Amino acid sequence: MPGELVLVVEDEPQIADTLERYLRASGFRTERAGDGEWALELWRRARPDLILLDLMLPKLDGLEVLKRIRQEDKTPILILTAKAEEVDRLL
Repeated sequence: MPGELVLVVEDEPQIADTLERYLRASGFRTERAGDGEWALELWRRARPDLILLDLMLPKLDGLEVLKRIRQEDKTPILILTAKAEEVDRLL
């Protein structure tokens, strides 16, 4: 039985590679998007069980991706960010 599907939304290839490697080693299947527009397209097509979402993305930022998904669905989403400000970390 295949594992749950995790959509990794990260524009930095090294970070995305690392996340995917750990997830696959733990039995998860993965799909990857490197920008916000592609993330929405993959989310609609694949209907993942979990989304790992970077905030700083090209084409469409992570907060906008989050808002659009939340208008239609309650897929669990974990936000990834390199932002250091407390207000950014709490969003």
